[in-house]
Amino acid sequence: MRCGLLLINLGTPKNADIKAVRSYLREFLTDRRVIDLPAAIRYVLVYAFILPFRPKKTLKAYQEIWTDEGSPLLSNSLALVEQLQTRIGDSVKIALGMRYGAPSIAQALMSLKDCTSITVLPLYPQYSSAATGSAIEEVLRVAAKLEVIPSLRILANFYQHPAYIKAQAEKIKSHLDPQSHLLFTYHGIPERQLVKSGCESVCADICPPITKKNQDCYKAQCCETSRLIAAELALKPTQFSIAFQSRLGKTPWTKPYATEMLGALSAKGIKNLTVVCPSFVTDCLETLEEIGIRAKQQWLDLGGEQFTLVPCLNTDPMWINALMDIIET
Repeated sequence: MRCGLLLINLGTPKNADIKAVRSYLREFLTDRRVIDLPAAIRYVLVYAFILPFRPKKTLKAYQEIWTDEGSPLLSNSLALVEQLQTRIGDSVKIALGMRYGAPSIAQALMSLKDCTSITVLPLYPQYSSAATGSAIEEVLRVAAKLEVIPSLRILANFYQHPAYIKAQAEKIKSHLDPQSHLLFTYHGIPERQLVKSGCESVCADICPPITKKNQDCYKAQCCETSRLIAAELALKPTQFSIAFQSRLGKTPWTKPYATEMLGALSAKGIKNLTVVCPSFVTDCLETLEEIGIRAKQQWLDLGGEQFTLVPCLNTDPMWINALMDIIET
């Protein structure tokens, strides 16, 4: 009997050209879990208002971060699989599947067809329907078509796993100036998705600690990750803040918004800022361009003097060790 491990990440355009970006956005934005509106409204919104205009803007952003190896998200994810496979050995076969684009989840599962049991780990620390839920749904859809369905073990989140928290804290520690304020910024989601997850009320600011009542709330999980990392770093509440980025459209998204938080921190007289993105374990468009370029420029325009972006965990040795602990838990 051979065991398999399926690592899932969001995905990326194949190339930094308009055709590839438009194809990627089409697949991504027509996912019913990403834009959770009735199908007719979703398709009109995507095809009439987003796809005619957004690909050019998104392409420019991708061109800012594209490397000789291609997409940083893909190259870092492939390197992670390679290094993790070396550490684990031949007892577990590892495959990478992207929810959108290539290599697809279907391709990844096909490469694991000789495995009788597969552990599925979406590389999103905090659970959201738009990311984690969509990845799991696709795994189940593809697996249902297999003649022989393997035993599936799904790990839906690891936002408070001690090994992940420690790895993230150590990464931050090596980039955090003692005089700098630490900003945790997470990918935002529409507030209506928090309600759909069972959250009784959307917190206006920071969520309270995790209980049975809010354990499935994406925002609550993000806040808990921040508290645990801050505790690991021995930070006082005044030394860090929490915000959410990547808002799309005009409907209310998880708050506080990162762009507004930068203004608020500047108004407090903070000059040195260190930013970390703990909802991403792999550097990508949202970390490298949105935060590393645009947010940095906003901070400098506000009068900030120092802006340090903490790299994602990528292939950090502590992250490799943490992954081994997570899949063995």
